[in-house]
Amino acid sequence: MCPHEPRCPDAKAPDREAARSVRRDDPMGVAELCNGVLLWDDTGELLPNGQIIPPRRPTDAEA
Repeated sequence: MCPHEPRCPDAKAPDREAARSVRRDDPMGVAELCNGVLLWDDTGELLPNGQIIPPRRPTDAEA
C-alpha cells in the first residue's frame, strides 16, 4: 500500500509513472516506483503483473 498523501497512481493507471521512486539502481538505469512499476531510463516499463511496456522514442512516431 502507498503511504504517501496524496496516494501514488496505481500501476494500471495511465499516469503510473508519476508514482514516487522508492529504490534506484543507477548502473542498471532502473527505478522501482511506489506502485511496483520498474521504470527504465529509456522509458521502458515492467508492470507488477509482468506486462512489458516498450520504450517510447520520438523516432517511433508515424510520419
